[in-house]
Amino acid sequence: MTNYPHPIIAREGWPFLAAAVVVAILASTFVPGFLSFLAWLVALFVLQFFRDPPRVIPQEAGAVLSPCDGRVIKVERTQDPYGEREAILVSVFMNVFNVHSNRSPLDGTIKKIQYFPGKFVNADLDKASTENERNAVVLKTSDDHVVTFVQVAGLIARRILCYVNVGDVLTKGQRYGFIRFGSRVDVYLPLDAQVKVSIGDKVAATTTILAALPQKG
Repeated sequence: MTNYPHPIIAREGWPFLAAAVVVAILASTFVPGFLSFLAWLVALFVLQFFRDPPRVIPQEAGAVLSPCDGRVIKVERTQDPYGEREAILVSVFMNVFNVHSNRSPLDGTIKKIQYFPGKFVNADLDKASTENERNAVVLKTSDDHVVTFVQVAGLIARRILCYVNVGDVLTKGQRYGFIRFGSRVDVYLPLDAQVKVSIGDKVAATTTILAALPQKG
């Protein structure tokens, strides 16, 4: 099963891609040579950054999917400041070559959304989770599990986009936001979740299962 209602190039990137291509064409016309070559390299970078490919959605019951592409940089027990509970934190760092479209890790209803302005330190650092610009979504499943996923801006990322509201019902794999140019996503899981990834693992949005939640009944 796939969930992909958008073109293969993320809509957030259309203005950037159009501008980059126009600049590259002008450079090729008026300053051919090394500068035009660099302009086309920039256009290719913009194209790859804003790619948003379809993904297969695992159907395992209780599966918590990765909300983004990247590398796992933290798995630990900590406090979820948004869901106000103890939780297991799984952090995924995205570099500029990862797909930056963010997708819902599971089915559920949004109970809270909190946006915090902040700094833009390297998203690979621990303090990025509490000091950087970030947007937290607290979601509750039909089994009353609470999972929080937080978009965190990075050193280069200067724009967090979130398209959902409190009360919205999300389905796993559904596209809900985007972060531009390098960042991370923190996922806070219930303490009884069975984590399926380790530090250093590379994960893909929607297709990688981060954890399994116990099923009731």
